[in-house]
Amino acid sequence: MAGVKFEQAMARLEAIVGELEKGDLPLDESLKIFEEGIRLSKNCLKVLEEAERKVEVLVHDKNGKKQLRAFTSDDIHLADSVEGA
Repeated sequence: MAGVKFEQAMARLEAIVGELEKGDLPLDESLKIFEEGIRLSKNCLKVLEEAERKVEVLVHDKNGKKQLRAFTSDDIHLADSVEGA
């Protein structure tokens, strides 16, 4: 599971959701692929969290110059408040 790429994990998750939504599988098989989906979901979340820590955003300092700084959770809240305005 550790060697699975993000895109592959997402594709498999989509397939699992499709299979579960059909409702054709026996309960034991449904539980088995549900558990697989949970593991894939946790793996994807971990990859996304690692990527978030690596992201840098371009901002203007108080003098109007552009500078790079680490992306923070405040940037998410700021973006949410701007979108909601």
